[in-house]
Order: sequence, then C-alpha cells, then structure tokens
Amino acid sequence: MKQTILVTGGTGFIGSHTTVELQQAGYKVVIVDNLSNSNIQVLDGIEKITGIRPAFEKVDLRDKEATEAVFQKYPDIEGIIHFAASKAVGESVQKPLLYYRNNIVSLVNLLELMPKYNVKGIIFSSSCTVYGQPKPENLPVTEAAPHQKATSPYGNTKEVNEQIIYDYIHSGAPIKSIVLRYFNPIGAHPTALIGELPNGVPANLIPFVTQTAMGIRKELTIFGKDYDTPDGTCIRDYIYVVDLAKAHVAAMRRVLDDEDSPAIDYFNIGTGHGNTTLEIVETFEKATGVKLNWKYGPRREGDIEKIWGDCSKANKVLGWSADTPLDQVLASAWKWQQKLRENGIM
Repeated sequence: MKQTILVTGGTGFIGSHTTVELQQAGYKVVIVDNLSNSNIQVLDGIEKITGIRPAFEKVDLRDKEATEAVFQKYPDIEGIIHFAASKAVGESVQKPLLYYRNNIVSLVNLLELMPKYNVKGIIFSSSCTVYGQPKPENLPVTEAAPHQKATSPYGNTKEVNEQIIYDYIHSGAPIKSIVLRYFNPIGAHPTALIGELPNGVPANLIPFVTQTAMGIRKELTIFGKDYDTPDGTCIRDYIYVVDLAKAHVAAMRRVLDDEDSPAIDYFNIGTGHGNTTLEIVETFEKATGVKLNWKYGPRREGDIEKIWGDCSKANKVLGWSADTPLDQVLASAWKWQQKLRENGIM
C-alpha cells in the first residue's frame, strides 16, 4: 500500500477527481472538507468509481485544534494536497476579509502542523491568475513569467500563499512543496459520477454553457467581441479536470519519492494552447448536437484578454501531459449535466 495523502477540499470539483486518481494509483486518501461549497454525496460517486470510500472528516481548517486532531487520528499522513479555499472572484471583492482569513489561515495552520506530524510534502493548488494579463512577448506564459498585481482578493490569496510556502521552506522548514498553477479546469469524470456542481449562478463558462443547453439558463452571454484575438472573444487554456487530477498524482510522487527533487518547485498545468470563448461554444454544439441560445454582451470588467500556458516543464519533469481532445472534454461536461437532471438535482 502506498502512502496516505490528506486531500483538503476533497469533495470539491478538482479535489474529488484527484481523490479518484490517487486511489486508483494505490494511495490511501483522507479527505478534509467543511462542505461550505460541496456535497457529502460526492463520496458516493468516488466510491462507485474506485470501489473505495475515502476516509472523511468534516473540519474547518481555520480551526487549528480541529485540524490537528486529524493528524492525531491519521498519524500515517505523509503528504497533503491543499485545494480547500474560497474561489469566487466577484465574492472576494465584496468580502475580502473572509477570503484572506479562509484562504491564508488554513494554509498557515497546515504548514505549522506538518513538521510536528512528520508530513513530508504539500502540493499547493495555485492559479494562472498570478500572471495577470501577460505581455504578448510572454505568451505562452512560462513559470518564469513576471507576476502582475492581482485584480481581486481571491487572486491575491494565491500570490500570498505561494510566498508563504516559499518563505517557510526558505527558513529551513523540513518539508517540500510543489506549487501547481492551473489554467481553466473543465469537464467531468467519464462515468458522470462526479463533476462540477456550482452553487447558484455559475461563475465559470462551462457550467453556464451546459445549464443553458439544458434550459436552466435562458441564454449564454459572451462578454466582448472586439478583443485582439482571431474571432474577437477572450482566449483561455482549458484543461480537462481528469488530466489536471493526474498532474497532482505525478507531483505527489515527485515530492514524496524523489530525494533529489528541489525543496520547492513550480509547474504550469494546462494544455499549452488557448481556445476562444466562441470556439468553446461551437465545439460544444458539434460534440453534443445541442444548439445553444447565446448572444454577445459588452466586455466584463477584470476579464483577461488572452492567456495560455507553456506546460513543457510539467511534460518533461513530471512526465505528465494533458492530451484529452476538447470535444471529448465538452461531451463529458454535457453527460454530467444530463446525469444531474436525471437525478433531479438540476
């Protein structure tokens, strides 16, 4: 049996898919989640896919005593994958202190407890938001691209947390870390047993697309059609959530098993190319045979014009790549939406 991994936020979108990949790679998983933005029934989906129900503790990581109790109960935890965070950009602008307390205090508590309980490594869930809008000469962005000032408290918490991890390791803390900077995770597990389930009106494009296709939303608005891109709509690097989950398994393996790996390292996790919003809509229609009701709207404040990643470092060093075709990824998102309807959820 491989090592035991603590997955914080493990009932969330990326956390649940990563739990599946970890279990299928032979790791034992303990999930910690306060269920503020996810559902306990996700554990049923994980169990149906893998045949194993992960251990689960309902804990708020801001509570250091409750967090420490998890390490006391599971003394064999060797690695942490830290997803747990508030993540809505708009809400973070309205409630900055909530975001700073939730996203920063939880990480500080985990880092303080790691040496005490002999936890060797932590994979941190960061974001390409740290790059802001890269200059044209920095596209595709590499891990060495300059960071821009964050446009939201949410984005700033990713930047601050990266710095906290760096400072802690630089001070001589006996731990290792890999920081994964994701681009835009989309899709759902091919079984349609787990997927993305946003609360209320989706802030992300793909759930809005699938909900519009299902008739839950009246229409989809594409914000802006006069950007400096091939069709005038924004460009993003959309990565399949299952491919993203596999990157965490590769990163965990490197942190725990490769003695020569650096104490801290950074990897872009994306496909290495961008798609426009219009391409996503058109590919979804082709992949599913469903016509979308959509229109153009004005540009949205804070939207980045274009960004995609240079992911060659992750390809080479982690031996990982994102290779699922976009039409397959979008079809998986639609299959998940249909399953939600079947189950009477939406």
